[in-house]
Amino acid sequence: MAMPFPNSMLKCATTMALASANSVLLGQSFPAPSVARFAPRSRSLKPNFIDFSSHTRISAAPSEFTESSNFGDSVHTSDDHQVVDIAPSEERDFSGTPHVPVYVMLPLGIIDMECELINPDELSNQLRTLKSINVDGVMVDTWWGIVEANTPQHYNWKGYRKLFEIVRNLDLKLQVVMSFHECGGNVGDDVHIPLPKWVTEIGEENPDIYFTDRDGRRNPESLTWGIDKERVLKGRTAVEVYFEYMRSFRVEFDDFFMDGSITEIEIGLGACGELRYPSYPAKHGWEYPGIGEFQCYDKYLTKSLEKAAEARGHSFWGRPPDHAGSYNSQPQDTKFFCDGGEYDSGYGRFFLNWYSQTLIHHGDSVLSMANLAFESTPISVKVSGIHWWYKTASHAAELTAGFYNRANRDGYGPIASMLKKHNTALNFTCVELRTLDQHEGFPEAMADPEGLVWQVLNAAWDADIPVASENALPCYDRQGYNKILEHAKPRDDPDGRHLSAFTYLRLNQPLLEEHNLREFQLFVNRMHGEVVEDL
Repeated sequence: MAMPFPNSMLKCATTMALASANSVLLGQSFPAPSVARFAPRSRSLKPNFIDFSSHTRISAAPSEFTESSNFGDSVHTSDDHQVVDIAPSEERDFSGTPHVPVYVMLPLGIIDMECELINPDELSNQLRTLKSINVDGVMVDTWWGIVEANTPQHYNWKGYRKLFEIVRNLDLKLQVVMSFHECGGNVGDDVHIPLPKWVTEIGEENPDIYFTDRDGRRNPESLTWGIDKERVLKGRTAVEVYFEYMRSFRVEFDDFFMDGSITEIEIGLGACGELRYPSYPAKHGWEYPGIGEFQCYDKYLTKSLEKAAEARGHSFWGRPPDHAGSYNSQPQDTKFFCDGGEYDSGYGRFFLNWYSQTLIHHGDSVLSMANLAFESTPISVKVSGIHWWYKTASHAAELTAGFYNRANRDGYGPIASMLKKHNTALNFTCVELRTLDQHEGFPEAMADPEGLVWQVLNAAWDADIPVASENALPCYDRQGYNKILEHAKPRDDPDGRHLSAFTYLRLNQPLLEEHNLREFQLFVNRMHGEVVEDL
């Protein structure tokens, strides 16, 4: 039985998909879907019952969430998030299955712009509750815009040290994110953490340090990959800046590494902390299910494209496509992405290969530095789940985001291979989405989250790298947890493959209410493979 949701919720960008009853993918059979909702990592979502901000680790932004909308009309209060009664005979027994650690994301605003920990006593009490139900640890962003805010190479970690000490004293583990992107920035956001002030000052003189669209609009959420090796940041390249930040963190928190309190470092590699181009920014008018736009019009990426075209012997190819539409176009309305369109021409294949390889080279460069900074500590990378237009030939929304994944071409295998080179885990987003329930608001979006999930999971497992995941927005019901469990531990997998970890979004007051906490505890026990009964 699916939970009822208001129509406004069904407009969330990553939740709409084409109906596909009881989809069968790669030999796996799935039950009827349930609605889930996604928001980008750097956006702030505001329920009417708590000051809560999305971790923004999701690839799409609901158009009505990203600006000044009140989240209260899109998300039920915890009283509405009651467990769907499912007879025990209908549920899979996860006892004896592999132990999958469960982490909980901490709220975005727990560290202020002065790097001070806010409300440590309240946080301590909440963490004790999580510890009491056997949660393994927590995840926290360390924001570049806070730590290196005012002066290059001057790092302020004081609030994070206090936070980490509280976590360690409770015998919880830490997943830590190197967050090199802007947090928030939309009208109505409660949490806004820009890039460091000294970086934005450089941007005022040289706006080409930011990703740029075809109309010349700059996106200050993250730095263009075109300056990865350009000394435009007070004499340093972007990769050097990232490395020195990571090295400072490693030195500052050596004791937490040495005693095993820090179990994983996630490396932010682009918009929303994900490895992708900022191809669908709501601040520039994008709305679901628009295909987005290519983001390669800053002077550095323009020069790179021109050089690649010259090396290919076709200098006239050194420009982005002319007929790729705008942010809110549909594939069939463009000459580039339509069936039989220019994306499959000689020029189209050249451009898309260059665009996607630039993304992969960025990940390669930064992860090389991350492994130097963090030595033997496990590291991971977030890859966004862009599932709209997945059932079209061109996969237009994926292409504009930098994933060269079209019909008859696997765009995620090369990314998995790059991650394998650096012994890096892949963290993916869409594991709780169900294809059947995604079509109700936007059947034209031709979305297939289940198909995308299995393609990406299998690409990573085939490359023999760990795969982790997280939910999109708070999930309180049994049906949603069961969907996550099925992806975490695929039924009858001959190789016994399973997720390496799961991170729950996010710590908030509704999660800690008795009914919801009891349901979450059941989920944690099942992720741990324990013999459990309904609590």
